[in-house]
Amino acid sequence: MSRTGGCACGAVRFEATGDFLGTGTCHCTDCQAASGGGPNVFALVARDDFKVTSGAPALYEKKADSGNRIQRAYCPDCGTPLWSVMAYPALPIRFGAFDDNSDFSPQMQIYTASAPKWHPMRDDIPSFEGMPPM
Repeated sequence: MSRTGGCACGAVRFEATGDFLGTGTCHCTDCQAASGGGPNVFALVARDDFKVTSGAPALYEKKADSGNRIQRAYCPDCGTPLWSVMAYPALPIRFGAFDDNSDFSPQMQIYTASAPKWHPMRDDIPSFEGMPPM
């Protein structure tokens, strides 16, 4: 499987090959800030199955709950959030960054303890108050 995507203005483009390792929604406060209020909805892709095909994202780095560093990639021109780089051998890519996400569906919810009370939670998929065991 090969999926392409990029930012709203087209300055940064990427390709993800191989099967997704999983999909989900992250309700941590950092994801809420990056999204403008709601969760980050993501597809997890092995790092070896991901490449930037044009442009260069800007990176914002900070310490994650785990104590490890996390980088959030976004377009330096239009500001579109794209993916994150963590200490794991996989990248969470935002659903909205893919050219076609019509067949995507979250398979789990993480950091639900941080979710705002107004955000509806699904009861048909696994939920984790923090980061699930990896």
